[in-house]
Amino acid sequence: MDIKRLKRRKNELGYTNEDVARLSGVPLGTVQKVMGETTKSPRRDTVLALARVLDPELAYDMELAKGYGESAGHIREEVLDYYAGDGSEKKVFKEKEQGQYTLEDYYLIPEERRVELIDGVIYDMTAPSGPHQVIAGEVYRQLSNCAIEHDMKCFPMISPVDVQLDRDNKTMIQPDVIIVCDEDLVTRRVIFGAPEFTLEVISPSSRGKDQVLKLAKYHKAGVKEYWIVDLEKKRVITYCFEKESWPEIYSFDDKIPVGVSDGLCEIDFKMVSKRLEQFKRIMRPGEKLI
Repeated sequence: MDIKRLKRRKNELGYTNEDVARLSGVPLGTVQKVMGETTKSPRRDTVLALARVLDPELAYDMELAKGYGESAGHIREEVLDYYAGDGSEKKVFKEKEQGQYTLEDYYLIPEERRVELIDGVIYDMTAPSGPHQVIAGEVYRQLSNCAIEHDMKCFPMISPVDVQLDRDNKTMIQPDVIIVCDEDLVTRRVIFGAPEFTLEVISPSSRGKDQVLKLAKYHKAGVKEYWIVDLEKKRVITYCFEKESWPEIYSFDDKIPVGVSDGLCEIDFKMVSKRLEQFKRIMRPGEKLI
C-alpha cells in the first residue's frame, strides 16, 4: 500500500525515477525496482528515504511507528527535575508520558534549557554550533537587508523565537529563521500560527526531526516555504509547497530565490560559504566545521 501511495505521489509531482534517485540518495536501480514493484518487500529504510521526498506525511507516520522520538532527541526523564516560580509559589515540572506535555509544561522548563514541544512531545535542543550560527545569521542578514531595501511588509526573524505553529497547547517550535508576513500572527511573546517561511540548519542530532517531523508539520500547518540547509552535504533543499513540484536542491555555490518575497529576494550561498571560511580561520587549529 505504501509503495502504491508513493507511486501515485511521484506521478502527481511529475518526477522521473532519476529525479527521485537524485533527491532521495537511493540508487537509481533500486528506485526503478521499487517503483516497478519488482522488489516485493523493499527495505524499510529505502521506503522511508523515498517517502521523505515524495510524501512527508507518510515518512512521519513511519517514524512514529518505530518509536521515532528516542532517536530524534526526546528529552530524558532524568533531566525533568525543574521548578518555576517567583519563590512564593513553586510549580513543579511533572513527569508525563511523551505525547502528553502541554505549553504549561513547556513554560516550566528553565530558559537555559532549550527544548521544543511538538505534538505533546518534548525534544532536547542542544545549543547551536558556531557554523550553525554562522549559516543562520548570514541567511538572516541577507533576508533582513532585502526586506529593508524593498520596504517589505514581511519581517524576517532569527531564533530563538517561539512559534505556536498549530495554535494549540501541544506544539511550540523554534525554527532557525522565519519570515512573517501576516501581522495578525505577531504577538510580543510568540508567533501565533504558521509563518510564511521557515529555515532549519540541520545537525547530526536534528537531521531526522528536521527532514521528517518538521517537514510534515510545516506542510500541514500551512507554511508556504521551507528550507533545509545541510552543511555536511553542502546543499540546500527547498520546499515551495504552493508549487506543483518540490523539493528543489541547490548547492552552496547558488543564489537561491526566496519564493515568498515575490522575486525581490535571493540568498547568495557563496557569501554563506565565505562566512564559514572566515569562521574556520578563527577556530582552534585542527577543528572542523562539522
